[in-house]
Amino acid sequence: MYTDTHAHLDDECFNIDRGEVIQRAKDAGLGLLINIGVDQQSAEASLRLARQHPGFIHVAVGIHPNYSSDFDDARLKAIKRFAREPEVLAIGEIGLDYYRDHATPDQQRRALIAQLELADSLNLPVIIHERAAAQELVPLLIAWQQALPPDSPIKQRPGVMHAFGAPPEFLFPLLEAGFYFGIGGPVTYKNARDKQTLVQNLPLERILLETDCPYLTPHPHRGERNEPSYIPFIAKKIAALKGITPQEVAEQTAKNAFRLFGLESE
Repeated sequence: MYTDTHAHLDDECFNIDRGEVIQRAKDAGLGLLINIGVDQQSAEASLRLARQHPGFIHVAVGIHPNYSSDFDDARLKAIKRFAREPEVLAIGEIGLDYYRDHATPDQQRRALIAQLELADSLNLPVIIHERAAAQELVPLLIAWQQALPPDSPIKQRPGVMHAFGAPPEFLFPLLEAGFYFGIGGPVTYKNARDKQTLVQNLPLERILLETDCPYLTPHPHRGERNEPSYIPFIAKKIAALKGITPQEVAEQTAKNAFRLFGLESE
């Protein structure tokens, strides 16, 4: 079974053929898909989508750093309300993004810290976005994980680093803290040596498959709209880098996803 742990199927580019895209994902062997909210509107859309496809599509809800300029208590309460729904498995996509200036660092930090506290209170793992901010974000995440109560269900599985691209020195502290790493389309690009080295350095037990669709389309479809049915291309490249079979990648990354998101009993 394949999994896509980071998709944005609520994006308007899927409006014309969303049902067909979902069916192609199932036909490609996917058994689990997590649709990621980036703001209040996408959280609502993701929940509607999950309810149309129960047991297959699940949801993460959160305020993306690029949408955090107007973050306030009302938005936090809305996210908290959504997060209590049974379809929700995580708080995300949250983090810091200093590459773009859609929100100030102070606004991003305020939103992130509030949502990390929310994840703690609800025992939900986090889905972390990082861009040009690792030096500040990684220590913050490590401190948050270390402060979790010893009996917290997420102490040993705090979350996933989505599309990780930080310098190598940040990798081991995050592994030590129990974080997983989402690997997507860029690992298939011929010139993406950093992404390929990351996969070679990661234990397979800490890798998750993700598309980030409609973005980051893998080879050989690069330049087209991405979709979950392209997950096998990512698994095939990881398998080649690890010297194992795509089936082994699919099976282990599915186990990883079920553990991280508290679905092991299923």
